[in-house]
Amino acid sequence: MKLDARDRQILKQLQTDCRISNADLADQAGLSPSACWRKTRSLEESGVIDGYRASVSPKAVGLTFQALVHVQLTRHNPERLQEFISAIEARPEVLECYATTGQADYHLRVLCRDITAYNAFLEDFLFRLTAVESAQTNVVLKEVKRSFEVPV
Repeated sequence: MKLDARDRQILKQLQTDCRISNADLADQAGLSPSACWRKTRSLEESGVIDGYRASVSPKAVGLTFQALVHVQLTRHNPERLQEFISAIEARPEVLECYATTGQADYHLRVLCRDITAYNAFLEDFLFRLTAVESAQTNVVLKEVKRSFEVPV
């Protein structure tokens, strides 16, 4: 889908406040409410907008330990790889998982209650996956930037 300036304005506004009323969104985009609703609906149907979410503060819900985990697999056996991916997808502690080039095969962003919960995540889950050869942890000391906005 080719985006025009008004589509981009709608996307910027919705990323800032997805609870904005259609009337206010239309005003911000310089459209009538009905035209704005149609454009927004089109962005949803085409998959440009893939959902609406609330941003939750991890600290406010008692999740104070965050780590980036660099995982190296033993082999890229298709069955073991699928087992690893399925297991990672099922774990709520794993917020993000990326397959990348470089020394590590996968990079995880993990959020836990504390170091004890993280240690249990490693020992009771990650290290028990047959595809995992090793994992290196980088503990997040301070969050410098946290954004979910895609530059449009």
